[in-house]
Amino acid sequence: MALQRLNTAFFRHTDKINQFKIALNNRFQALQDLLKEEENTMEYNCKWIKEALTSMFQEVLGYKKHNHKEWISI
Repeated sequence: MALQRLNTAFFRHTDKINQFKIALNNRFQALQDLLKEEENTMEYNCKWIKEALTSMFQEVLGYKKHNHKEWISI
């Protein structure tokens, strides 16, 4: 499977930046609540952080759309 790149061009739009900030604040609030729980292991916390950030980026930014160009034959 090919590596999919996030559509960072959305950061040029103010409304997308604001949407991203809100989503980021919400995720970090949940993260603070998670870290207050002492029974969680460091491994669990790291895995949760990675999954939370990855899903947030996918939701807000989405992936770049690839325009496949036809081969040029001579």
